[in-house]
Amino acid sequence: MPVEITWWGHAACTVEDSGVRVLTDPLFTRRLAHLRRRRGALPPPEAAVADVVLVSHLHADHLHLPSLGRLAPGTRLLVPRGARRAVPGLARLAGQRGLAVTETAPGEESDVGEGVRVRAVSARHDGRRLPFGPHLAPALGYVVQGAARTYFAGDTGLFDTMAEEVGPVDVALLPVGGWGPYLGPGHLDAGRAAQALAQLAPAAAVPVHYGTYWPVGMDAVRPHEFHAPGEEFERLARRLAPKVTVRVPAHGERVRLP
Repeated sequence: MPVEITWWGHAACTVEDSGVRVLTDPLFTRRLAHLRRRRGALPPPEAAVADVVLVSHLHADHLHLPSLGRLAPGTRLLVPRGARRAVPGLARLAGQRGLAVTETAPGEESDVGEGVRVRAVSARHDGRRLPFGPHLAPALGYVVQGAARTYFAGDTGLFDTMAEEVGPVDVALLPVGGWGPYLGPGHLDAGRAAQALAQLAPAAAVPVHYGTYWPVGMDAVRPHEFHAPGEEFERLARRLAPKVTVRVPAHGERVRLP
């Protein structure tokens, strides 16, 4: 049975596998601090319908409390171990909305539906809630294991043991950009994402984490960093990982893979 991926923008995707809906890093807002949504309509209400939500790390564009507040009561949330301590608002929101929060760490697995498990894996990213706050929770990626094996990388840099830790996968959701004109350490651009793809060797891949949010007032600053990463990743993947099928969906588009 193929897996279906809907990209809502930034790192937010719905992975549908074996009748289970898995939502990643929901960000359903027009504006976040100095960022505004510049491409794609706001996701519709059904984007917040999920059996389980995966939060990769504590940055506000990945653990966005107002977006989590749109989830139905009883929705399960997988977050990095230490997230509730680091983000007190998460515990308050979970109590108010009746969300079932489970903290996890690399190597741990969770049953999230009949025939579907999620395994947390390492990421190389500074995932602190505040830029200068203490490291209270790791940044994670996740492998959704159902009829297919889907790797959601979250935010990460390329690291030597990535393919070993992730293991065999059928689909890879890889970040290829960011929300500003420059990418700091702990990120993948289109080139490094294509290198990661060559190491992971899935059957199919979808580029994410680009082309959605951009700083207010910086529309003319390195605009290619906003618009180009998805197509650039597809171009580089043809050279570095020619056996991998790459799909570049529009915002809100659903694709069936592999």
